[in-house]
Amino acid sequence: MKREALSKKVFVIGLDAMDPRLTRKYVDMGVMPNVKQVIERGAARHDLMLLGAMPTVTPPQWTTLCTGAYPMTHTCTGFFRQGGDLNLLTLNFNSQDCKAEQLWNVTAEAGYKTLVWHWPGSAWPPSSDNPNLSVVDGTSPGSVNMSTAQFDNEFIVIASPNNVRAAFKTQASSSSEVPCVITGLDEEEEVGTSATGLAGLTSGAHGDGWASYVIDPWKDGQGDYINIPVDASLSPLTDADDKWANAPTGAKEFVILFSKGLIRRPALLLKNEKGEYDRVALYKNKKDAEPMVVIKNGEYVRDIVDEGIKHDDPISCNRDMRVLEIAADGSRVKMWVSASMETAMNKMWHPQTLHKEILDNVGFPPPTSTLGGGDKQLISDCMHACWEHTLDWQSASLNYLIEHHDYDVIFSHFHSPDLQKHMFIREMKTGRPNLEPKEYEKFMLDVYTQIDRYIGRFLHLLDKGWTFIITSDHAQVCPTHGLRGLGDTGCNVSIMSELGFTTMTTDENGRPTIDWSKTKAVANREMYIYLNLKGRSDHGIVDPADQFELEEEIITALYGYKDKVTGKRIVALALRRRDAALIGLGGDYPQCGDIVYAMAEGYEHDHDDSLSTSWGECDTSAGPIFIAAGAGIKQGYETDRMIRQVDVAPTMAILLGTRMPAQCEGAPVYQIFTEDV
Repeated sequence: MKREALSKKVFVIGLDAMDPRLTRKYVDMGVMPNVKQVIERGAARHDLMLLGAMPTVTPPQWTTLCTGAYPMTHTCTGFFRQGGDLNLLTLNFNSQDCKAEQLWNVTAEAGYKTLVWHWPGSAWPPSSDNPNLSVVDGTSPGSVNMSTAQFDNEFIVIASPNNVRAAFKTQASSSSEVPCVITGLDEEEEVGTSATGLAGLTSGAHGDGWASYVIDPWKDGQGDYINIPVDASLSPLTDADDKWANAPTGAKEFVILFSKGLIRRPALLLKNEKGEYDRVALYKNKKDAEPMVVIKNGEYVRDIVDEGIKHDDPISCNRDMRVLEIAADGSRVKMWVSASMETAMNKMWHPQTLHKEILDNVGFPPPTSTLGGGDKQLISDCMHACWEHTLDWQSASLNYLIEHHDYDVIFSHFHSPDLQKHMFIREMKTGRPNLEPKEYEKFMLDVYTQIDRYIGRFLHLLDKGWTFIITSDHAQVCPTHGLRGLGDTGCNVSIMSELGFTTMTTDENGRPTIDWSKTKAVANREMYIYLNLKGRSDHGIVDPADQFELEEEIITALYGYKDKVTGKRIVALALRRRDAALIGLGGDYPQCGDIVYAMAEGYEHDHDDSLSTSWGECDTSAGPIFIAAGAGIKQGYETDRMIRQVDVAPTMAILLGTRMPAQCEGAPVYQIFTEDV
């Protein structure tokens, strides 16, 4: 049966980790006027809540949003996929692993020109060869091209007379330890076939996967990324020598080391007309009469084009920089330098011509900043400012493509809220020795006013007949108690060892590993426990006939486990795989464990291991958001209906008059339509 479309243009404005509870708070405070306008012109629940699927983490939830299917059906059941053994992980962004049809294939088939923009859930590689479908990235959260074009960590520059020589200090990898960050996919061996030759990049390239043991969650897992050390380029600061082609009187010189010291760029510290040092001029070499860029004290400069070393070869790249501090007497310089972005990287653009078109008409894809932690300056002046660059570039890119390519349907994703909140949300309640809670409240307010500015870039489309769906995959909580040794993305060892189900040993190199001869079960990925059954692997020790009793023993132990600080249980829910269908999980091994559990409210990370209904401190919550407005949607309408994440795709299908995606399990939110369905 064919239906008349209620709208000819639908735009999903996806905002990773946008919290309905915080949004409602800020809208009522009057600091999110653009979101307020969308609410007043559209429909939502008063609390703006969308009941999220499980687990509350990026790839499964964005996949649910585009398929209308629960994770047990589309089989994307975690940030990582279950690897070839009980303790292993592989990446989980490959569309070929998705067992449910994506709605964008349906809209393209129906004749709608469709753009999928950086959707980090079963979008890449393109799952249809229909010419109506365009896909840009989707291989990682962060920002567009992060997984393939970004190289080198962001770092701090310190120039001072106290530094005796130039040196690059690599204290930690400031990306690999941060949640929701995947880079270096272009380094993988190309596997499989597709229009771009990248079909296997996000699964299979690691073979059976890798082990990630979380013994101490503050060191091994998502843990304390707040305290990750920062890479630094150190340099002496001296009077400019006579080798410069054009060094003003009184100038001081230093050097910035890029690509971990493989590239050296000289810089001059310059005076203003008052005789105070107030700007930095960066040169390719001292013989150049003109600098590459001049940056004033406190100024943030975007898209500085230079070279970087990637795969041992020099390549063109763009970077952002900020001068954080200049002593007026010229005794100290502090700067921030972003990660490098390979300017020519177009692997994750389909068709690839879109990449050059955006470069020519909008600009380079910006880097992603994952610094911040307990440093106010890094959070506000670097990380937040870098996301402001992404806001400008992405909104301009989408508006350009709408205007010049006449897209009818857009699935878009902006990761700014998620990565920024990761850097400080756990600290909001207690603060830190150098930062009071009220300053963390300001960080959060800045994130949400930034979201509001982003949405404001598209408001004109409502007057042009577009329908908006503003949604998110999950939100994040400020937990009351925090990490307890379960629920991490890796293989959770501590509590399972304490309960006697997992036994650790060391390998020949002294590294931790599992003693399979004594291990009955392991907790791997966010919410899953796998039994070490005979017949499923060579090291199985549990008789399948004893599976029920062992599951009963583990579930009883989980519910009975009391926190050593509070004396209360830390697990909210534990179900056998068969019973997990009640929360949209279950299904076939190995993408669902034998037991599915969720951490109790207050003991979660910040998301991914909790129920989607969890609330946290400081008005935070774990569940996603839903607001609809525009053609086909009632104006100023509040619904009491509990809207579920699986309902978004069928709601879009009704709006556009298309069939449902083949495995869709949700129902249209018919209460918000202008016409009866």
